[in-house]
Amino acid sequence: MIVDLRSDTLTKPTSYMLHAMFNAPVGDDVWGEDPSMNELEEKTATLFGHEAAMFCTSGTMSNQLAIKVHTVPGDEVICDRLSHIYNYEGGGIALNSGSSVRLLFGDRGRFIAKDVIENINPDDVHYPRTRLVSVENTVNKGGGSVWNWTELQAIGKVCKENDLRYHLDGARLFNALAVTSQTTQDYGQLFDSISICLSKGLGAPVGSMLTGSKKFIHQARRFRRAFGGGMRQAGYLAAAGIYALDHHVERLKDDHRRAIQIAEALSKQPWVEEVLSVETNIIIFAVHDHRSVSNIMKALEEKGILTVQFGHKSIRMVTHLDIDDEMLEYATNVLDEILINTRV
Repeated sequence: MIVDLRSDTLTKPTSYMLHAMFNAPVGDDVWGEDPSMNELEEKTATLFGHEAAMFCTSGTMSNQLAIKVHTVPGDEVICDRLSHIYNYEGGGIALNSGSSVRLLFGDRGRFIAKDVIENINPDDVHYPRTRLVSVENTVNKGGGSVWNWTELQAIGKVCKENDLRYHLDGARLFNALAVTSQTTQDYGQLFDSISICLSKGLGAPVGSMLTGSKKFIHQARRFRRAFGGGMRQAGYLAAAGIYALDHHVERLKDDHRRAIQIAEALSKQPWVEEVLSVETNIIIFAVHDHRSVSNIMKALEEKGILTVQFGHKSIRMVTHLDIDDEMLEYATNVLDEILINTRV
């Protein structure tokens, strides 16, 4: 049995999703004539209470377009040192927008309003203009950590008082919503722009959505065209996104339950030094200094458990749509067997 826990980006469309894709009415999306894409964009905008939304090929593109619209060259973006926009988007903040970055050192990727206040540059020609605050929820490198809603509101207040734009990298926002009492409408009222991924826990094969005001999305669409992101009969992908939003949101709680069970099994292993508290679908654990991460990953792979190294001495596992309870039982049994049968 293969249990692929490397990432929730590895999900494949279900048979029902494929049926929806194959039967989608399509047109030319660059001309605004794809009915399925128009439906997805309207659906997403309504979901968050924003005026408009736009489909992008990836979360990286949706984040980078948001930064591009919110800033001009020479501006500065405030984000956490663990944030995806800083670590995993190819230096796009500098490359695409000509902006610098002010890194904050929060708790598992989550900072507080006081941190933002202390890092807003004065209106002085010697400094870049602080323009944008970006948060990621959940935080990938924070082990799927979820932001405190009250703190997000406090940061939003700081942004309004200082004429800063407020962007949410919500690649896994629905994972956060599955464990909190907030709604998509709550987030839409708080943030100027939001990006959500359809191709992670929601199980679509491709795509991310960017939401905001009509003016914001109009400009983002212009930049998307310049980035080469305009597509033609994109409705086949839009149909997958519509199906995902309609059918794959509630089931995220199953991913969280399975992640917690895997974390509990890991915590019992003597070769594991620490398991980060699991809040959603991401498990990050550190191995003891005298153990070899590569050897442990190899031992797991030999048993069909695929993982990813996540730092010098840490390993990441991610549960998702294609991991069921049978796989969960197998994976937890393997973890116990590694102790008995493998010297790592």
